[in-house]
Amino acid sequence: MTTESRPSTAVTRGAAVPAPTGTAAPTPAAVQTRAAPSEPGTNATAGAHRIAAAFMRARADGRAALIPYVVAGYPDADGALAAAVAAIDAGADLLEVGLPYSDPMADGATLQRASHAALLAGATLSSSVALIGAIARARPDVPLVPMCYANQIIGGGDGRNVATRLAQAGASGVIVADLTPDEGRRFEAVARDVGLAVVYLVAPTTLPRRRAEVARRSGGFLYCVSLVGVTGARTTLPASVVDLVAAARADSPLPVAVGFGVSKPAHVRMLADAGADGVIVASALIDSLGPDGRDTAALAGLIAELRAATRR
Repeated sequence: MTTESRPSTAVTRGAAVPAPTGTAAPTPAAVQTRAAPSEPGTNATAGAHRIAAAFMRARADGRAALIPYVVAGYPDADGALAAAVAAIDAGADLLEVGLPYSDPMADGATLQRASHAALLAGATLSSSVALIGAIARARPDVPLVPMCYANQIIGGGDGRNVATRLAQAGASGVIVADLTPDEGRRFEAVARDVGLAVVYLVAPTTLPRRRAEVARRSGGFLYCVSLVGVTGARTTLPASVVDLVAAARADSPLPVAVGFGVSKPAHVRMLADAGADGVIVASALIDSLGPDGRDTAALAGLIAELRAATRR
């Protein structure tokens, strides 16, 4: 499969697991003094420094950082740019940009639908990179973190071509949803060369020792998946996420941002109170754009409510 992928309607499912346990979350001041990762990783890159600065600004303001998500090319190129700018202007501290893909195995129905629509509208890897460049030029102060899959960015090589294009367009980091640290060293070296942070993910099923290892290798922040399953707005978050946030923060030398299932201000407030350094909201925002994907006023209104809930 090439990076210019065809639309697909594949569906992925997850199953419930026992709740994790953890220790009490450190105070915001303690977060700033955590030890540096022992692995080279990508946390010394220019992109990681920009991401860290965004988290520090939010912390200084007494908030968790808010990280909204938009889909490149949804509903089309112009609509995606309008949604991204509206998200930033409404209060995004960082912006995650999903690169549409034919086999998005971590994505639930909403993001699959948006990705499919973007591909049908003509979105390609090249147009997605161009969108990141357009967002960076329009709002240069907010770090951009594309989210993609290994086949898109690495393919059969080392990922240098795409990583270089993303960095040159203005991306600060990249989330490769299906890339693990075990397989990521070669790509990390490439990312260090071009100045990108490689953000890794941990889940409720990640064992404590493994979670600490992943945290040491992540760049910019550690992405903490709140539940077992795929993305998608939930009416409630599992109570176990409070312990998961505490455990992840105790293990991580970096800010911890929590995503998957977050859909409303009450969820954001719960996570901020639990000590999360950042909160990622995706499917609920795509849903807010309405059936045609163009209701940026509704998206901006929801982001304003979510941002208000980030205050501790």
